[in-house]
Amino acid sequence: MSDVLVIIPTYNEIENIENMIDTVMGLPDGFDLLVIDDGSPDGTADAVRRKMEVYPERVHLETRKGKLGLGTAYIHGFRWALKRDYQYVIEMDADFSHNPADLTHLYHTCKDKGADVCIGSRYISGVNVVNWPMGRVLMSYFASAYVRTVTRMELRDSTAGFVCYRRKVLETINLDKIEFKGYAFQIEMKFKAHRLGFKIVEYPIIFVNRQLGTSKMNSGIFGEAVFGVVKLRMRSMVGKLQ
Repeated sequence: MSDVLVIIPTYNEIENIENMIDTVMGLPDGFDLLVIDDGSPDGTADAVRRKMEVYPERVHLETRKGKLGLGTAYIHGFRWALKRDYQYVIEMDADFSHNPADLTHLYHTCKDKGADVCIGSRYISGVNVVNWPMGRVLMSYFASAYVRTVTRMELRDSTAGFVCYRRKVLETINLDKIEFKGYAFQIEMKFKAHRLGFKIVEYPIIFVNRQLGTSKMNSGIFGEAVFGVVKLRMRSMVGKLQ
């Protein structure tokens, strides 16, 4: 078994998932991969099962009934990893907006360079986003600026979903107390890691908008982040952040 697990949540990713699995499996670091599928009606889970036969003991699948939220999918995956001997756990999208080749950089920044959390950052070296509508670029960029202002974390991309965690971070954060399910989940995890004193490093990536399939972003997810950040900050100020 590898010491590093990549977690990919899916909902209707039939156009991408088989190619993504083959690409991750072909990387030199020997990543294991866990797909968490929320009842995709398009056959995503069946595609993963076929790949499990090709890559036995390396590709894994957990299925859930219905769309239960990105955050709960990752929490499910974190718990799955912690029951096993994985020392590093990486969050990643299924749609190739995150370049699988960057998995190596995130992994080794934690394993070899002392980071507890490594973020694949779109904004640490400018704005490295390709093929997004300008409105979405501005929304994402200023959301991160807003988070910096409210939380006082010096992170350029606090909403990023391409993140490597050292095992001890996931063991220390009280996963039962993670509140948010959507966009704000990513902020909450980073904020709690920051408050617990873990070393967080940003590694520059180029984020490319999906070519196949449908985006899951919506205004409700963004709204959760706007109000959720204030809640996180207020709780930390009164000592109720867990």
